[in-house]
Amino acid sequence: MGVIKWLAILVFLNIYSQAAGQSDIKVSVFSATSKTVILRWTSYSGATSYKISAALSSSQNNPVAFATFGPNTVMGSISSLSQDVAYVFTVEALDANQNVLSHASTQTSTAPDMMDPIKNVKPMDSRTLMVDFNPKTGASSYIIRVENSNGFFREDTVSSSPAEIKFLNPYTEYQLSIMAVNDAGRSQPSSRLAAKTVLAPPQLSTSSPSNDSIVVTWPPVPHAVQYTVSIYKFGSNTRDKYNTTNTNLTFPGLDAGSLYVFRSSAWDAEGREGEGSLYINQTTRPPTPSSVKVLVVMSNNVAGLAVSWELNEDVHGTVEYQATSDQNLNCSGSSSSCTLSPVGCGEVHTVHVTASNQAGPSHPSSPVGFVTFPCPPESLTFADSSEGNCTLTWNTVPHADGYEASVKRDDGSEATCNSTGNSCTYQCLCGYTYLMSVSAYNQAGSSPEGKILNHTTVPCCPDNVSVSAVSADTLEITWAASRGAELYQTRAADVSEVILCNDTAPVCALSDLSCDSSYAVLVTPCNEISGCNRACKSHTTDTAPCTPTNLVLNLRNSSVISVSWTASNRAANYTVSADGEDGRRTCSTSGSGCDVTGLTCGSSFEFSVTATSSAGQSLPSFSTSLETEPCCPASLNVEQVTQAMSNVSWSHAKGAQSFIASLTSPRGHARCHTQDSHCLMGCITCGTNYTVTMEAFSTSGHASNCSYQGFSSSPCCPSGVKLQMLAGNSLRVYWRSAASSHGTMVDMVGTSNYTCTASPGQNSCVVENIQCEGPYHVAVAPLTPEGSRVLFCPRRLYSVTCAGSNIGSVIYRGKRSVD
Repeated sequence: MGVIKWLAILVFLNIYSQAAGQSDIKVSVFSATSKTVILRWTSYSGATSYKISAALSSSQNNPVAFATFGPNTVMGSISSLSQDVAYVFTVEALDANQNVLSHASTQTSTAPDMMDPIKNVKPMDSRTLMVDFNPKTGASSYIIRVENSNGFFREDTVSSSPAEIKFLNPYTEYQLSIMAVNDAGRSQPSSRLAAKTVLAPPQLSTSSPSNDSIVVTWPPVPHAVQYTVSIYKFGSNTRDKYNTTNTNLTFPGLDAGSLYVFRSSAWDAEGREGEGSLYINQTTRPPTPSSVKVLVVMSNNVAGLAVSWELNEDVHGTVEYQATSDQNLNCSGSSSSCTLSPVGCGEVHTVHVTASNQAGPSHPSSPVGFVTFPCPPESLTFADSSEGNCTLTWNTVPHADGYEASVKRDDGSEATCNSTGNSCTYQCLCGYTYLMSVSAYNQAGSSPEGKILNHTTVPCCPDNVSVSAVSADTLEITWAASRGAELYQTRAADVSEVILCNDTAPVCALSDLSCDSSYAVLVTPCNEISGCNRACKSHTTDTAPCTPTNLVLNLRNSSVISVSWTASNRAANYTVSADGEDGRRTCSTSGSGCDVTGLTCGSSFEFSVTATSSAGQSLPSFSTSLETEPCCPASLNVEQVTQAMSNVSWSHAKGAQSFIASLTSPRGHARCHTQDSHCLMGCITCGTNYTVTMEAFSTSGHASNCSYQGFSSSPCCPSGVKLQMLAGNSLRVYWRSAASSHGTMVDMVGTSNYTCTASPGQNSCVVENIQCEGPYHVAVAPLTPEGSRVLFCPRRLYSVTCAGSNIGSVIYRGKRSVD
């Protein structure tokens, strides 16, 4: 505490003490360390000095230390005490003769002495350090100070050794010191000890891409130079470890359907292993089901395919099996069989079984082909003859080995006939009502009961029933007119509604149906005499899928758009159409998003999605527009016009409205912003290599960054040109040039034309055999790397006079720019 602040405190206490009057002196402890205690007291009128004495609490009559202070002092210290010892302190107010006017006492202990340095610090994990130190006698607790060079400072109170210092940062170096604490205060901090936390644990993620492999990945751990990953198969006695510098590791050759446990740690550059990660469990995918068998079963008059397979008892956890037919049927369960239902007649199924667990599905089993029972024959025709015989004919059906015809008469008699053809003949009598039916059979069983033909009164079931979708919410049902029918009742029903239509015509349209729904359609013929034929077969059909909604576009790059949408169809394929001025691009998927590729730059596209299923096609979604980035010009040319000015021109760029062309070098840059396909740039430095770039902007603000081959400006023109006459009608031309890597050419044009060339690094050359008496234009220009002369350098005019046959004088007349 500063001297001024102490004086302020003493003045305040003195004023306070004087205001107290002549009451007895009072004393209190201001602060205490291991060697010194500071006391403060109230002043006493008439006192000429104050005396402080210190005695052990166990021997209060034997003072061990003294201190004396002047009459205006109300705070003082007494030193040379022992650490962590209880003392009684007495303050006496003395007059001029050293008589005691008043006295007061107080008791306190000194603080502990400075502790020994921390013995050892070791990391417990990436955020915890374990501190080991020697306890201090008399200390009630300890304060561990933690700090680092980044400004971190913290003090933790602990009760004993060893102590954990938590909530630190991974892989960070800290300086630690310790202080002992008792009721009187704390000791001075010990000397500091450096310690460093270890690396944080990797955050593992696992997956099983196949039934014999697992992939382990994790984000990089800062400062890690290597990772160790351990693998342990549940139930085994072995644990393997693998080191890698990558952030992923693939474990092949594993057992299918088995549980594996993984753990990882990172290593720093000092060779210290970091905190271990949490244990992660991952199961490999189950093995492929084997010994798949298929047969037909019936349940509640509904046919199905019972699919069975052989279970693998060695797999871990719950395994779900799914049997799938190529006829869009599937069933699942955890046992060794399930039933695909419903199945119809005359169907050819290819069945395979897949096992799945939490890691994913196995490979499908080998496909098994199966043909269901045949369909009932259609187009039943009854014909009677004059001989009293009736012939029942029908159309043959696929996959049938034979047929059985049944004819029932209304008096209860019945006849059957077996045939491998398409007709049966039996005795019939007039005046009866005959109910006739035909069934087909094969190795899978008999067909369902077919259409029943009523010879007399009951109208026949319609033939050739056709159900087709004419729009997304309308079905058109047509059929062949049946014998004896006067009215047809058409009924379409799904799980939530029933739609009816009565008409005398063999056609009906059912509207306002729900999209992506399955309807059972039944056409019933009726007449006034016998009523309706309720034995006719219904036809199941699906309406077209629902229109996708909430179309979202995401520009992946200049030629790829990611399109997503919302749809609730049961099973549909989706086609995204992107219509632009140069044609249509599409992508298809069965999910809720796909990428449209091949988009051209500088174009606008209209995007829409259509759902398609076996039932038809939905209406297209509302369209959304997107504009791609403008195209870069295919070519750009930089042509130097003068030594300090260049013309930049470029080809047409589709979709671009304006351009920013830039020439950039360490010695400066130039740029122009224009809507034209060219611009003129000044401030070009000679002999400089420039980087050529361009930004192309569309009308809506989309931009493309374009780069082109660099441009090198021409070498600088020499300066300080002088002519010196030589003997033999010759002139030496001098100049100054900064470039030493280019040759230089002198061109004199007058009565005759003369040239001379200097090699790189030279600054003069000789023009010989000059014809005098005439003006000459002299140009000194550097040569380009290709050997051509720079055309921008100025020409200087000189008059060359004769003295006899030799050059008499050379007079400089001025200079002008190149023609």
